[in-house]
Amino acid sequence: DNYSAEDKYKIWMRHRYNDCVDCLAELMGHDAFQVKELSLCTLMKFVELEAQYPLVKVEWKGSLTFPRELLKVVVDGLLPLNEDASLLISRFQEYMEYDDIRYFVIKAVTESIGQVMQKTKERPLPFYQQNVFSLISPINMPNKECDMVRFMVKQDNWEELKVSKLQAHKQAFEKMWLSFLKHKLPAGLYKKVLVILHDSILPYMNEPTLMIDFLTVAYGIGGAISLLALNGLFILIHQHNLEYPDFFKKLYSLLDPSIYHVKYRARFFHLADLFLSSSHLPAYLVAAFIKRLSRLALTAPPEALLMVIPFICNLFRRHPACKVLVHRPNGPEGMSEDPYIMEEEEPSESRALESSLWEIQSLQNHYHPDVAKAAAILNQSLSEIEDDISGLLELSGYELFDKEVKKKAADVPLEFEQVRGLFGKKNDIFAEHFTLD
Repeated sequence: DNYSAEDKYKIWMRHRYNDCVDCLAELMGHDAFQVKELSLCTLMKFVELEAQYPLVKVEWKGSLTFPRELLKVVVDGLLPLNEDASLLISRFQEYMEYDDIRYFVIKAVTESIGQVMQKTKERPLPFYQQNVFSLISPINMPNKECDMVRFMVKQDNWEELKVSKLQAHKQAFEKMWLSFLKHKLPAGLYKKVLVILHDSILPYMNEPTLMIDFLTVAYGIGGAISLLALNGLFILIHQHNLEYPDFFKKLYSLLDPSIYHVKYRARFFHLADLFLSSSHLPAYLVAAFIKRLSRLALTAPPEALLMVIPFICNLFRRHPACKVLVHRPNGPEGMSEDPYIMEEEEPSESRALESSLWEIQSLQNHYHPDVAKAAAILNQSLSEIEDDISGLLELSGYELFDKEVKKKAADVPLEFEQVRGLFGKKNDIFAEHFTLD
């Protein structure tokens, strides 16, 4: 026992400090939010003080004295397994504005995901994964190295350390998201991730194409999630030169009767319009999309038809080679049936270009006058300028009905002359002597 009385006191104080940290970490799981919040803020104060006055002596010049372990305790407290911690996480967001705190939180989250998710045997942990998402989705990454000026703790050799380098931040950010997304997510989280993907995740990754595995899994889920996954793939194809030959086949397979009825119809057609905007697409491919949309339109509600007919007209404007479908109104000569194969999954094998657009011709007899009028446009030569469909994407059946009800009726032309006089003839002699009351 060679310790002096002062050393023994320091050791005893250090143990008390560690006990205090353990108590605060436990109180982050308390039932009362005020207790959680106070514990969080106290621990973050300890983080700041430990960074300024390191508990461990600096062994060599250039080593970092940031209290990573203490910050990991805080991050673990923010990510409970069995309750929603979004309120506490939102309280923590102000600390994430510091570049050094953000960097070490990203590292701690990656470590946490590895420790927690490997035990679940591919089963999602809804509360935990939602908490991770709540913590990492609002992260504001710096765009340039010169933006990184807010540090909770400045160190003498700061410029030499990774924490001041944007490249290191991007690597840590990318590793965190990839570790989060490689595990199966609860269904609702796929949608949330995909919605923020193009703005908040892809621009800050060193290699965005690494997201392809996640996007392929998300596509397999179906519905709106498949569509959002295709949006992510589209960004990778256009902005990051990803080779993905099956893209349009996957989009084509999403065209089923539900697209005209579901609540995400507006987003579907907005994105489909974006995907089909290139004038370099082959005619057979665009013809397959036109034909499938037209066939499905036969059972669509009027509000969807008023949007899809201008959509199809725009496709004809971009791809004049497809107009053969319109100029063959009764189908190819001598053919008793439509050669288009609706069940074919491969657009190139669907024989759409050999077909005609009899479906839209049928819609010219639609019970709703606005639909019949819109479908009749294909009988005329189309103007060069594309129709703006943005205002039609959100059109609802209620709005359509409301519009019809509010129409002012014009004078109706009558097919008979109004009765004048006794026998109804204008210049009848009786009319001069008798009137009808």
